[in-house]
Amino acid sequence: MRALLQRVAEASVAAEGRVQGAIGPGLVVYLGCRRGDTEADAEALARRVARYRVFPDEAGRSNLDLRDVGGAVLLLPQFTLVADTRKGNRPSFTEALEPEAARRLVARFAAVLEAEGVPVAQGLFGAVMTVRQVGVGPASFLLERRSSRT
Repeated sequence: MRALLQRVAEASVAAEGRVQGAIGPGLVVYLGCRRGDTEADAEALARRVARYRVFPDEAGRSNLDLRDVGGAVLLLPQFTLVADTRKGNRPSFTEALEPEAARRLVARFAAVLEAEGVPVAQGLFGAVMTVRQVGVGPASFLLERRSSRT
């Protein structure tokens, strides 16, 4: 499971002709689920995102997490995040988790964030979405969680 975090002043996502979710300060989290990812992966990665210290304190150091700054998450499922791009001129998506299983893991990820005290807005799973965001930094962080696999 991969999560691409981008620090934002605000962000929104639209699909099917209407805004599906919007946040003020916080993180846009693009979440990609791979074959073999589990609920335990989703839970652990969500807790890590909630506690990830990427917001500046009064001294300007990255010591604060989402809860410290009253931030929110705009959660966007993105299967292309797990594309294999190691060769050729076209990405391979063979590692992407099947849609229904991925939908369940994204929902679990969101539930754990909310249980950690982080408000979550979401895009529309499986839809073509238009994302608008005002980045801060810019600051982007790629987090991964992989269960033991053979």
